[in-house]
Amino acid sequence: MIHTPPPEILVATNNPGKIREIQESLQGVSVTLRYLREFGEISGVEEVGATYAENAILKALSYCKQTGICALADDSGLEVEALGGKPGVLSARYGGPSDRERTEKLLMALTQVPVQERTARFVCCMTLAGWTQGQSQDYRKDPRVLHVYEGKCEGRIVDEPRGKNGFGFDPVFVPTGYDKTFAQLPSAVKNEISHRGQALSAMREFLNRWIAST
Repeated sequence: MIHTPPPEILVATNNPGKIREIQESLQGVSVTLRYLREFGEISGVEEVGATYAENAILKALSYCKQTGICALADDSGLEVEALGGKPGVLSARYGGPSDRERTEKLLMALTQVPVQERTARFVCCMTLAGWTQGQSQDYRKDPRVLHVYEGKCEGRIVDEPRGKNGFGFDPVFVPTGYDKTFAQLPSAVKNEISHRGQALSAMREFLNRWIAST
């Protein structure tokens, strides 16, 4: 009997919080996860897309082509209704390089907005790029998008950071139906209800079907 090794999937991010959530969500899926740090000569991808999907696709296709491995990439952001949907696709570059700076700018922008009017949503677009099913990639051809899924989580922004878990805007975002921020909730709960958790759940189902069909 010929043993076929599990397909390799490149986790196309250097964000440790995203890496952890992807690892947790894909536990039990018959894939071997690879990471950008394993590749010395790899170029970053400029996120010039106008939408989450465009940026996620740009990253997945580029990293896939550079490494020769199917790549899983996401683009996500926070949309605050009182700010006209900002920071949106610019969330990672909103207010500075650190989570603390970005959160401080967000709360400053909402200083005059009552808490009950601070409705917001997290959005995540998850994209898998590759060649064909299983291990039969044809590296002479450009990779293509294999699957795209967008997840959303509605909630509101509180007046100060709460909790030590999570990353990004997690300490100031309370999902609808809960009284704790993402940074206060257990990771298992967040992974089940969050925007990225929803997108990864759909990706997990796709990967299981994809692997089974090979």
